Amino acid sequence: MSADTGAKRTKSTRSTDGFSEEERAAMKERAAELRKETNRGRGNKTAAEELDVLSKIAEMEAPDRAVAERVHAIVTANAPGLSPKLWYGQPAYARKGKVVCFFRSGHADKEPYSTFSFTSEANLGDGSGLWPTSFAVAELSEEAEKTLATLVKQSVS
Repeated sequence: MSADTGAKRTKSTRSTDGFSEEERAAMKERAAELRKETNRGRGNKTAAEELDVLSKIAEMEAPDRAVAERVHAIVTANAPGLSPKLWYGQPAYARKGKVVCFFRSGHADKEPYSTFSFTSEANLGDGSGLWPTSFAVAELSEEAEKTLATLVKQSVS
């Protein structure tokens, strides 16, 4: 896809106040998530949030669903201290309520690939002044899974 095509597509989905339909939908989902968190009050919030994440993954289109399921398994196995939760309508993993890493569905964002990213809460910086925080994910090879597992472990170290 050329840059011009992407720009035209984005421009055509923009509303008059500057937000695209996708951005508005993400904001509405985040607001609903916050209301749900507030309304839960008692009970096992962590289990309910993981159920929300698994439900969101189950709703994804097949290619994204397969990748998101693997990502979920890798993150939960390698960083058991992170709690699954929805963040802007997508699977995320938090420590003490602050998101450390998250998965974004390419199909949901109308992009050719999904992404897995780390926030500033992740312990990835090595002092070199330059390190990756976001990765395009079309599929997870064995090598990519090992890399992801290593980065997830490092992010919570």
